[in-house]
Amino acid sequence: MWKIGDVEIPNRVVLAPMAGVSNSAFRLTVKEFGAGLVCCEMISDKGINLRNKRTLGMLHMDEREHPLSLQIYGGEKESLVEAAKFVDKNTNADIIDINMGCPVNKIIKCEAGAKWLLEPNKIYDMVSYVVDAVEKPVTVKMRIGWDENHIYAVENAQAVERAGGAAVSVHGRTRVQMYEGEANWDAIHDVKQAVNIPVIGNGDVKTPLDAKRMLDEIGVDGVMIGRAALGNPWMIYQTVNYLETGALLGEPSIKEKMEVCKTHMDRLIDLKGERVAIKEMRKHAAWYLKGIKGSGKYRNSINSCEKREELVKILDEIVDELGEKESVAQKAV
Repeated sequence: MWKIGDVEIPNRVVLAPMAGVSNSAFRLTVKEFGAGLVCCEMISDKGINLRNKRTLGMLHMDEREHPLSLQIYGGEKESLVEAAKFVDKNTNADIIDINMGCPVNKIIKCEAGAKWLLEPNKIYDMVSYVVDAVEKPVTVKMRIGWDENHIYAVENAQAVERAGGAAVSVHGRTRVQMYEGEANWDAIHDVKQAVNIPVIGNGDVKTPLDAKRMLDEIGVDGVMIGRAALGNPWMIYQTVNYLETGALLGEPSIKEKMEVCKTHMDRLIDLKGERVAIKEMRKHAAWYLKGIKGSGKYRNSINSCEKREELVKILDEIVDELGEKESVAQKAV
């Protein structure tokens, strides 16, 4: 157990905020596999302040998700503070997180996300105003720098700490790298050595062994898992178990994967309605199928699904055909 501000986090495994993915349906599914902290996808400060219906829908959370970090982004102090105050008073989120790592052009053009990485003084200014305006702990998620020539990870993290930030999550890539290349864990280590607030490490945590190595070698307080959890909440469960017991658990069966996929789908339908949810579930279903031998032939059918019953039928066919082959192969071993 460790703390971010006054919020107790039961273990060291944190689910990353992923745009277009980390909604309540996904978060709750991962939470049930043991994540100590789940983080929502980034939400626009202006959308919150304009009370945009779609944006306000993104603020939805299930009580079973606690502790939860709700992430906002913006480039203007007044707008960001106003949005943070709304989140503070009108949601059940435990932590308010500020995004200063998103590398996409649409966010950069708003002077938000990774654009902050070039200005430690702006980071201090923006974070301090948010901290003063709200009661919930305020954290920041950032990248190590803009590019190889502008890595201000230590300065930026120190600015967050001076401003009253309760923790900082550090993705070991630059903005220019996007999601390519290797994460620079040494830069994360430098941040951990430079600040006294909790540091959460992010980037290239693909297995439970990676998580343990990051904790042991880098000394971070928590490990943040993102893409490795897509269609694979078992990665969270396996990691928590490995960190606590040292035992590596086996992989789930095809039937188990498809059943969790259905649960995820039904939660998404409850959240967004069938039409929108099934379109979104197409990518999630593909992630659940990753690594299942022979599943490729089902992808086109999945990508044309528009109704729950259509997707359920395909998932059941996968269990009937590929699950049977899996059972035969296991018996042969």
